[in-house]
Amino acid sequence: MDPDDKAERSSFGVEPETGAVYFVMPDGEAWFGGSGVGVWLDVLHHYGSRITASELLGEPDGPGEYLSEEEEGRAIAELNRLAGELKEIDPAAFNGYEGFVWPGLLDRWLY
Repeated sequence: MDPDDKAERSSFGVEPETGAVYFVMPDGEAWFGGSGVGVWLDVLHHYGSRITASELLGEPDGPGEYLSEEEEGRAIAELNRLAGELKEIDPAAFNGYEGFVWPGLLDRWLY
C-alpha cells in the first residue's frame, strides 16, 4: 500500500473523557497528537505557518532536489526552534517519541 494512501485514510479523533487529540491510523492505532482540541489547533496553526513561511522547510520543487550542507544545517536549526516553540504551546505532545505525532512529523524533515 502506498504510504500516502494510508495517510489519506487516517483521521483525528478526540478522547471524550480527557479531550486529548489522537491521530488514528487505518488499522486503529492511535498516536497522541495533543492535550486538547484548542491547544492542538494552536500547534497545528503554528506548525503550518512556520513551514509555509520557511524557505528551507517547504516541500522540494521536484525529484532530486536536495539541500546543500549549509542549507541542511540551517534547516536542522530551524526545526529545533520550531520543535521548541511547539513544545511551549503543548508540552504534553512532546513527552515521548513512540506513539506521539509531532516528534515523528518533525523528524521526517531530517530524512
